[in-house]
Amino acid sequence: MSADRQGNPLSGATPAAVAAFDEAVTAFNLYRGDPVARVDQAIAEAPAFAMAHLLKAWLFAVATEPEAAAQARAIAASARRLALNEREASLLAALERLLQGNWTAAALALDHHNVAFPRDLVALQCGHLLDFYRANARDLRDRIARVLPRWSAELPGYSILLGMHAFGLEETGDYARAEAQGRRAVELEPRDCWAHHAVAHVMEMQGRAEDGIGWMTTREPYWSGDDNFFRVHNWWHHALYYLDLGRVDEALALYDGPVRQDRSGVALDMIDASALLWRLTLLGCDLAGHWQELADTWDRHADGRLYPFNDWHAVMAYLGAGREQDVARILAAFRSPEEPSAEVARWTRDIGLPLVQGFVAYWHGDYRLAAQQLHAARFIANRFGGSHAQRDVIDWTLTEAALRGGLHDLAAALAHERLALKPHSWVNRDFLARATRGATARG
Repeated sequence: MSADRQGNPLSGATPAAVAAFDEAVTAFNLYRGDPVARVDQAIAEAPAFAMAHLLKAWLFAVATEPEAAAQARAIAASARRLALNEREASLLAALERLLQGNWTAAALALDHHNVAFPRDLVALQCGHLLDFYRANARDLRDRIARVLPRWSAELPGYSILLGMHAFGLEETGDYARAEAQGRRAVELEPRDCWAHHAVAHVMEMQGRAEDGIGWMTTREPYWSGDDNFFRVHNWWHHALYYLDLGRVDEALALYDGPVRQDRSGVALDMIDASALLWRLTLLGCDLAGHWQELADTWDRHADGRLYPFNDWHAVMAYLGAGREQDVARILAAFRSPEEPSAEVARWTRDIGLPLVQGFVAYWHGDYRLAAQQLHAARFIANRFGGSHAQRDVIDWTLTEAALRGGLHDLAAALAHERLALKPHSWVNRDFLARATRGATARG
């Protein structure tokens, strides 16, 4: 029987199909090129190639886009009719849980899957992404730690594991080891933009803005190419460093340039665009024209049902563009989910709804209400969606709401909280200065 590069048996494959499949997996690992085109080649060569169908389904399922999820469901239905070995059947079972909106059940199924199949790189990467999407920092780290002893530097894909482990270490606050692991990963595979971005996260969380700009600039040829799926996200990180240095115009220039110049309709890119525009708006930039284009693009994805982290970012754009009817549409979907028993419905009701309500209150100038809602919501927001750096927009908005609402003691407390983590941040120092001036004026 044929096998992949890590030695896992493959049902229904031919040598030519395996070669195309391995190329697809590598493209997925590096977030470079077109893994779907490669896997389609594998399927055309061997229509009964089960792992090729499963890889394609997973690629669509982890896109967090409604149209892609529908395609994943169709592919999974076809895969059920194929001859599957034990590993492939296990991977399909986890996929079906995800497609039912039960993200944690899918991630736990992949936990057990990789205990049994520790060298299944596709399952490890998909599980890592599920851990990211549900903000489970511990499993981001430990999913990879559990299997690393079963790998070696001689096994293809080893550097990819190091890069994923680096990100898990960063999200659990182990910054020194995270940076060392990420740097080791890119030494072994310079094109690994996930490992590169793990180191970028370390520098963001530690407030090392100058180091971050140096890291991004020095390695730009490896992560900024047109074939790099993560290039916009890495440009977003670059912009955050500028904001921490108070170089707002340069951050806005990156938005108008590599972050948004291509008008990407990829959900990940649009999240970054919304998050950057929102921060720039908090800093006083007039961005009315920018919001309209982004809001129009969000219409393809913002259904209020599939993944509320995306919908929350769509609401930012809808607010900026003055599209209140679409804000109301998302809120109505959050309050009345189609599948109330699914985990994603609990996310929308318990986390997405308070976040959106807080951001809506802020946008409409009800700053005290926004502060009240976001102060509570920030402690539950790490149950779904993204990284610590991405979720920082909640605390940033909360602190700005406290300042604008005259809650100067709260604003000062929040500023001190932020400065304890990033003492050199221009944004954080400005928060404290404004809170101090407000308290003095009040007194």
